[in-house]
Amino acid sequence: MNASDARRDLYALVKRAEDDGVTTLIHKREDRALLAPLDRFPAARKADAFPSWVLSAAQKEFGDLISRAAQGQPQVLRRNTTPVAVLLPVDSPISSTPSDPAAHHAATAGGAVTSQPTPSREHGRRLATLGDAIGAVLSTGSAPGLSFGLARLDEATGGLHPGRLVLVAAEPQVGGSLIGLAAARAALARNACVLYAASGPSSADITRRIIAAEAGGDYARLKTGVLTEDEQKVVERLRHAPLLIDDGSDLTAEAIADTAPLADNLALVVVDRLQRARNPRLPLSGEHLLEASQVLRELARSQNVPVLAVLDTDDPAVVNLLDADVILTLTNAPGQQVTTVTVAERDLGIIGTTSLRPDLAHARFLDTTPVAPAQAAGTPAAADTVPDTLGSAADRELADAALPFTSGAVKGLPAEATRLLAALRTALANGRVKDLDELHAPVQAMAAAGLPLPEGDAGRRLAAALHSYNAPADAIGQASTEASVQAAADSELAPDDAEEAMRDDDDGLVPGDEEEEPEGAVFPALKILKDAVKRSKMHPIPVIRTEDREDGPWPLISEDMDGEPGWVHPDVTSARVAHVRGNGKRVRRDQLDVPASFGDGVLCLIDRNGSYPSACSAVPLAPNKLLHTGPLDAFDKTQAGIYQISIPDWGYPGMPHPLGRLVERPDDQGRVWVTTPHIKQLERLYRDGHLAAPVTIHDSWTGKANESLFKPFYTAAREVRTELVQVGGERYKNYKTRLSIALRLLWPKRQEQRSPFWRPDWRMSMVAEASVRHWTVAFKAVQEGHTLIALRNVDAAIFWTPPGTPPATYRIGTGFGEVKAKFIPRGEFIPEGDD
Repeated sequence: MNASDARRDLYALVKRAEDDGVTTLIHKREDRALLAPLDRFPAARKADAFPSWVLSAAQKEFGDLISRAAQGQPQVLRRNTTPVAVLLPVDSPISSTPSDPAAHHAATAGGAVTSQPTPSREHGRRLATLGDAIGAVLSTGSAPGLSFGLARLDEATGGLHPGRLVLVAAEPQVGGSLIGLAAARAALARNACVLYAASGPSSADITRRIIAAEAGGDYARLKTGVLTEDEQKVVERLRHAPLLIDDGSDLTAEAIADTAPLADNLALVVVDRLQRARNPRLPLSGEHLLEASQVLRELARSQNVPVLAVLDTDDPAVVNLLDADVILTLTNAPGQQVTTVTVAERDLGIIGTTSLRPDLAHARFLDTTPVAPAQAAGTPAAADTVPDTLGSAADRELADAALPFTSGAVKGLPAEATRLLAALRTALANGRVKDLDELHAPVQAMAAAGLPLPEGDAGRRLAAALHSYNAPADAIGQASTEASVQAAADSELAPDDAEEAMRDDDDGLVPGDEEEEPEGAVFPALKILKDAVKRSKMHPIPVIRTEDREDGPWPLISEDMDGEPGWVHPDVTSARVAHVRGNGKRVRRDQLDVPASFGDGVLCLIDRNGSYPSACSAVPLAPNKLLHTGPLDAFDKTQAGIYQISIPDWGYPGMPHPLGRLVERPDDQGRVWVTTPHIKQLERLYRDGHLAAPVTIHDSWTGKANESLFKPFYTAAREVRTELVQVGGERYKNYKTRLSIALRLLWPKRQEQRSPFWRPDWRMSMVAEASVRHWTVAFKAVQEGHTLIALRNVDAAIFWTPPGTPPATYRIGTGFGEVKAKFIPRGEFIPEGDD
């Protein structure tokens, strides 16, 4: 194995050396070394006998350590203070002389030990007879109250047992944290003490989720601080519950292990959460996970309590490296309304599965109940029928026919259809007249589009209900609709085209948008954004003075710097056709003519969620003033700002230029101004061999770089979206509106528009980051062999794929950075969000 791969997989290689005694040969040019278990070189166990390195430090210096080991200098690898493996020379003698005589003896022997050492009997080992063990097993079980709080999960796992580390592995937004909360609530119900270590959510988040779950209250509303009478009673009941929350900074596994013994009568430890991606502010992340899991497992044994840790990925490559006794993997399948839980044990593998019903509005999971055969066949149970006092007969019949699909008893419905039908059932069941009115148009459009349905009684009943639901619409005003379509076709510019032709100085802001949201707002976006900037230790300058805006870098910044693509494959013909929305509005939509040479397939429409707020997670920008730094020999990663560059040549087939529409607007010398995200993108493309030459920087205005200025805003926006996207309605619309306004206020275009910001470089860096991410994922798909038909804005891509098969580079879901996928046949117009 080469040194680069070994550096990347160091933790896995060390674990294999520890657990299985595997020795790995590693080479770096001419240098060769062995990563070996300690049994091959016992002298390494002696403190300070040889140079030793904590694994995280060893990974950074790995190349040098290989060279030193190859030259005969053993390098001991440690987990905290405990030696776990050693780097040894392959064939040269060991030259370093350890201070301990026993170590010296091993060193002069070349460092290799061919047989296992004899275990020391000096202090004796504690042995148990089989009879003793049987008695212990039969007399002990889960401590009282040590349940997951979910009967189906307890049945599949046997509950929470003392001395075991339970790992809950789930992708973000699947609900891994809710399992930890359910277990904590179950323990608290028995007045058992719980230590809740929060490396991600705050104590306020945890408290609100517990109140929402216990009282069945609206979790999103609880953020306003408004409680119902029932919720106030729950708060009083919980006020003295033995729940200890540690949401302090620099929370490490060692800190948790140090704190746990201080808690009286501790019954359960919950760690929420372990983060796969490295975050320098979160010690429980990245390369520290393996070490953290080992500390937590030892904590479970030493304190004889269950430790439940939530991991934010279900990737087996990560999960299998961690030192857990029990692994619960949570997954959501498209079109299903249940979460599947797969239960595995350390030495046995998968031992069972179960399913839970997410109730995200109340921050909890609920048990699913078995579906009776009659219900699965399409006959709803009496308790699940919708009331006959609301909506039309067609509404109620469609809702009843949808039950087998929305409950998860019958599979095969597209996710978007399942969501709409579930929303229809909820609106009818809860008497929400306004929600029902808003749902009529999208449900009717879905019915008119012709939904692919599975075979069977349930599918046939739903098909009949959809046909009845759509029948009135088919007969209403066909002639007037045709006339509207013709009028739109005859008009010189449809409304959407007019929007596209909007002047650059029209940003959609109106007086009053600059005012902070009132107390209790669904999402106080502007306040959160202002606070994020204010709290930065770099003391940002949020507003450039009016008198300074006419010179320096500011006149050089334009909307074109977003680099958004507006690209269609050169072999595909694009035309604008007239279309009438369900609300009667006349618009134009694209129609793409895909040639027969592309083969069989359909248009796969990719719609990226929350591109702008997602980009806020890491935008490279300069929080302070931009200084004129002129021509640069190379891009300096410690700086950010704007750069004048020559447009690089781009010849990758089937992919637009990485600078998007910027390439259409060069100056007389063929140069353009770009922000830092595009510079970094071009640097990567050159490094990966996709550009023939490095970027030439002719001029620049830069300042010290920061990528986390907007991170608190991103985190808050993601959290609120996770709650509201499931609910929809006016609250979700209000959230999106306020989010959009806050980001547009970074650079108000009209002088009379008041704003707490005026930083066009921040605004365009954020938009460019979204554009770069959008382009990069599409490029990965093309590299994997997919055919890109069109790439637009920062969120829309169209591929030519087999039916129902989006490119694997995209992750389907409702979260930031995830996408929705829709498939339409060749020749049909491309619908947009309001169609």
